[in-house]
Amino acid sequence: MKTENFYRPYAADATLGGCSCGHHGSQSEHDAEQVRRLQARGRDPETLSHDFMEAAVVKALFPQDATRRRFLKAVGGSAAMAAIASVMPIADLQAMVLEKSGPLEKTDLKVGFVPINCATPLIMADPMGFYAKEGLKVSLSKTAGWALVRDQMLNRELDASHFLAPMPLAISMSMGSSSQPMRVATIQNVNGQAITLALKHKDNRDPKNWKGFKFAIPFEYSMHNFLLRYYLAEHGLDPDRDVQLRVTPPPEMIANLRSGNIDGFLGPDPFNQRAVYDKIGFIHLLSKDIWNGHPCCSFGVAQGFIEQNPNSFAALYRAILSAAATARVPENRPEIAKAIAAPNYLNQPETVILQALSGRFADGLGNVRNEPDRADFDPMPWYSMATWMLTQMKRWGYVKGDVDYKALAEQVFLLTDARARMKDLGQSVDDDAMRSGYRKFTIMGREYDPENSEAYLAGFAIKRS
Repeated sequence: MKTENFYRPYAADATLGGCSCGHHGSQSEHDAEQVRRLQARGRDPETLSHDFMEAAVVKALFPQDATRRRFLKAVGGSAAMAAIASVMPIADLQAMVLEKSGPLEKTDLKVGFVPINCATPLIMADPMGFYAKEGLKVSLSKTAGWALVRDQMLNRELDASHFLAPMPLAISMSMGSSSQPMRVATIQNVNGQAITLALKHKDNRDPKNWKGFKFAIPFEYSMHNFLLRYYLAEHGLDPDRDVQLRVTPPPEMIANLRSGNIDGFLGPDPFNQRAVYDKIGFIHLLSKDIWNGHPCCSFGVAQGFIEQNPNSFAALYRAILSAAATARVPENRPEIAKAIAAPNYLNQPETVILQALSGRFADGLGNVRNEPDRADFDPMPWYSMATWMLTQMKRWGYVKGDVDYKALAEQVFLLTDARARMKDLGQSVDDDAMRSGYRKFTIMGREYDPENSEAYLAGFAIKRS
């Protein structure tokens, strides 16, 4: 039988009233192992919520601590747990704490997106009925670039939006805009990007020879920027001095490549594949070959929207997660490509979208490649994804001074919410792997350990910080 609880309601020496956590009076008596276990429970919001509910039930049954202590000393903690559980449905009450049931506060929602494959779950949820299933009438607002997405979210013209994954971190830190608490509810996609070069460079594949190149990126606070900088620096090029990086909305990258304004871009699909389709470029490198499993875009909302519309947010969350689960199944991607190719969505040839989604594609160099993991739609917003982004923001001078990587990651990325909602939907969740929310990653052979972010950052020879 479970005996651990952060608030220790079944311990005769614990105090359940008079302070925020309810056990300060006995903390000094705990040994190191007990302290470690309790602190670990206290860092998991879902577990802490369960523990609070259980402690509240015991507090209600025994309003006076002296009475509770006498009872516990008489029967013992385990017997007390069994007795209370037999008359009070504690497990059901705990589940109700996390349940977002009730009428939707707002059914008509405006959700922004930039027309790229990265937004597949958010877009497909409209024509394939995922929003309607949750009782929502979602109006998808196509937006040309990321600065406009940011401004529309800050001005509350949108209820939620497709974001580049680093953008909510930047907005929350007042980087490039006024500050407003933004939250990453899910990662929209992993992988799915590429370095595309103009055909004139097909015999110039060594990055060491790219000094003076002009590259397009969709936004400063983007994985595209950070991954391209990382790739160039690992080949000895300083991305601020040896090349030019130009912020360019994704739909404009093809025109700029065709006209010769840029030599290439690290950008989202379907535009990498569109460059091949239009016979103006070739795919030099898939982004998965820099970091396999890297996050790219996200689904985000303002904290104020969550607080004012908890049931509508829960419904929107379920729709996006259900769409993501459908998009993860390779057999579904032909149907998805057809659904999102329409003019009001991506407005691109279906075959271009499908090549990028399926991983079976022409590379512009005369090859047909089969890379099934070219794109995926794992929605889990790992805290360590956020901390890695923050190391790169600091590396390149976007962030000045000290950064509490973990505090900001855990404020902005809603990992615990995503895990709980995925489980509610019957989706596979590895609880052991997700308990801390932090994972190690390998980027171009260099391991990132989120427990040692500053040491990782110090290990780069080319950096601004």
